[in-house]
Amino acid sequence: MAKLAICGGKSAVPQNRKWAKWPISDEADVKLVARITRSNRWSYDGPTEWEFAEKFTAYQGAKYGMCCANGTVGIQLALEALGIGAYDEVIVPAMTWQATAAACVDVNAIPVLVDIEPDTWNLDLDAVEAAITPKTRAIIVVHLYGCMTDLTRLQKICKKNNLFLIEDCAHQHGSFWKGKGVGSFGDVSSWSFQESKVLSSGEGGFNMCKTKDLFYKLYSLRNCGRPYEASPAVFGLTKPANMAATTLQSGNYRLTEWQAALLLGGLKRLDKQVKLRDANAIRLNTLLADIPGILPMRRRSEITQQSYFNFAFRIDPKELKVDNRQFCVALNMELGVPELFEPPYEPLNNCGLFKPQTKTRHILNATYWKAVNPKRFRVSVATNAHENCGVVAHHQILMNTASDMELLAGVVKKIVDNIDELRSVKPAALKKYQALAR
Repeated sequence: MAKLAICGGKSAVPQNRKWAKWPISDEADVKLVARITRSNRWSYDGPTEWEFAEKFTAYQGAKYGMCCANGTVGIQLALEALGIGAYDEVIVPAMTWQATAAACVDVNAIPVLVDIEPDTWNLDLDAVEAAITPKTRAIIVVHLYGCMTDLTRLQKICKKNNLFLIEDCAHQHGSFWKGKGVGSFGDVSSWSFQESKVLSSGEGGFNMCKTKDLFYKLYSLRNCGRPYEASPAVFGLTKPANMAATTLQSGNYRLTEWQAALLLGGLKRLDKQVKLRDANAIRLNTLLADIPGILPMRRRSEITQQSYFNFAFRIDPKELKVDNRQFCVALNMELGVPELFEPPYEPLNNCGLFKPQTKTRHILNATYWKAVNPKRFRVSVATNAHENCGVVAHHQILMNTASDMELLAGVVKKIVDNIDELRSVKPAALKKYQALAR
């Protein structure tokens, strides 16, 4: 008799099992949004927006910060504020949401795709050093899913090579390295508040920076080129002494007061939620480490608090003799939740959404056109993670109880214990089985 649900056995979890939902809101959020609606103060530079900006920046330990339209825009604004543009090379990890690289192309820079560490899926710093050329102006580090690269070493690399450091923090609101919040290490950081993120306003973004000059430039860039007028006064700043030097041609990349209200409410819950996810992830990783063929991700000792956009682990395809797609479908069938577990991002050299050569505006010249073709890069670790070994699930699974972590580990063990059954399922049949889990 079959044991695995994908082969006709009984699923490990009842179909009506309730799991934590995302996003989360409460009555205080509703009241604040209603208050803003009645106030007729809806657009940018409102009191709620700046209250959130100052509190969130302080929480992460940065000096200055401001809201913007979304995380993609945040990276673009960071590049422009740092003076990065046409033909400049920017090192980008090969595994990330496509926006990290797309923002580089949008300012006519060249994203240089660099492979990742196999046990964190974050920037491989040996590969980073090998990729630096005289044209390199910046490195974008992405704190991906629930891991970090060696930030201390990365800062030294940037200093040694006179490179700007941009942090893409879209996945890790509330992460701390040696007690200091991510987003405060780079020259500029970018954040996303899209609905799936651990701090959300449906859509939205944020920039943090180290200097007043960068704050003034970021402000102008996000606000149609207008200068910062110090009204309202935030972060103790006055008007810039040289208004012309910090006023830049730009467009509208602002946030509304309604979005800021949701963010302010979410910020009150953030630290408690991050700590819950972190504790559950530590417990789940401990349990997974005891299962043959299952490899938890590496947590560096310098990490003092780890936030998670996705919880990730790896399978050993050689030992289990299945790939990650087979494993994910079997896992979802056992849990009765379709598409909860899935492979990680496509590597950017073969990503269906990162296609810079589909836009004629990027034809600056033949050399540039060739340089922005992502297929010129070879990134074997990122490819292997996506195609063979990587397994991820949205952070909401870590919003459940400690006993649920035991349950999840038990489901993984059930599949491994009955791996012969899974091996017998032909890859062509996976879509049919996935539909049965709905």
